[in-house]
Amino acid sequence: MRRILSILLENEPGALSRIVGLFSQRAYNIDSLTVGTTDDQSLSRITVTTKGDDRIVEQITKQVNKLVDVLKVIDLTEMSHIERELLLVKVFAKDEATRAAVTRVVDVFQGAILDMGRQSYSLQLVSSTDKIESFLDTLRHETDIIEVVRSGAVGIGRGDKALKAK
Repeated sequence: MRRILSILLENEPGALSRIVGLFSQRAYNIDSLTVGTTDDQSLSRITVTTKGDDRIVEQITKQVNKLVDVLKVIDLTEMSHIERELLLVKVFAKDEATRAAVTRVVDVFQGAILDMGRQSYSLQLVSSTDKIESFLDTLRHETDIIEVVRSGAVGIGRGDKALKAK
């Protein structure tokens, strides 16, 4: 099962590599990884997407919690949450029919055309991972994809609870 872990840790050199190293040493695969500072510049938030059953995710969470720099770990999939991913994609748009079809797809998925070249469009979509997959599948039926860049999932819990330092 796909899991989204959110990790709050001190913004120190080597902290990210210790997290990634822990996954690597235990042969756990990271499907996506995003990291950035929080409203407190001394703290970073890492969002890791991985796959595993409850036992594996519990083991990962316990191991991550043992790291010195880590302040808190939560499994967002265990709670009501909002999840988003950024997609940038470049597609061929060499004729009017293809341009019109791509524009329709972008409109339906509430994306944006960021750049127009002589024979290509650069597109953006910010949405759930499932919707991004559907967007890409639909685009493949309309034109050829030149390049894809994805940020990986980021998430935040719904409601008043927050991942904050103690």
